[in-house]
Amino acid sequence: MTSQRPTPKFVGVDTYRDVLGRFSLRYPSHWHQFDIDFGREGRLFSPSATNTNTYVAIWIEQLQFTAEASDAIDLADSFEKGLGQLPGCTILERTDTVIGNLIKFERFYTFDENGVTRKRKVWAMYVDKWLMVITYQGETVDEWEHWYGMANQSFHHFVIPTELWYATDRDINSTGVPVAAKTLRGKAKN
Repeated sequence: MTSQRPTPKFVGVDTYRDVLGRFSLRYPSHWHQFDIDFGREGRLFSPSATNTNTYVAIWIEQLQFTAEASDAIDLADSFEKGLGQLPGCTILERTDTVIGNLIKFERFYTFDENGVTRKRKVWAMYVDKWLMVITYQGETVDEWEHWYGMANQSFHHFVIPTELWYATDRDINSTGVPVAAKTLRGKAKN
């Protein structure tokens, strides 16, 4: 008889807050924190202190432009081309969402790395002048399935502050019409 691996259990939840207030992310409190490689701003959280091939990570990068809904198709094409560079990449699910000028690409996919098939869930979000990427990777497909319930909580509790939501709304942030030039309606109050 083979023993089954016990289901992961939360012992607590902590919140990582970006130092500039651009996002916050909740993660299991017993997971270990690491800096992000490649000079990006963000954090990586892993259930292991020594093997970071299973992780939840968030990183942010300032764009050279302000993302708008009209950019969604071009950005999606670029995103897909980037994923296509991963060896053996197979996209399992894809969802593209545009809310005002907030653009979000969600992908579930597998790819090969060093002879191992890894699985990922990724959200790439264009929020005004920022690219925010949240990734959950399992060292193997089985590891991905094992930790998915915990890792998925990080996605469900990812928060973009109200100010950035408003920054994606070009109608709110346009120069507007000066008050003196507006047509007044109704009767003046005495």
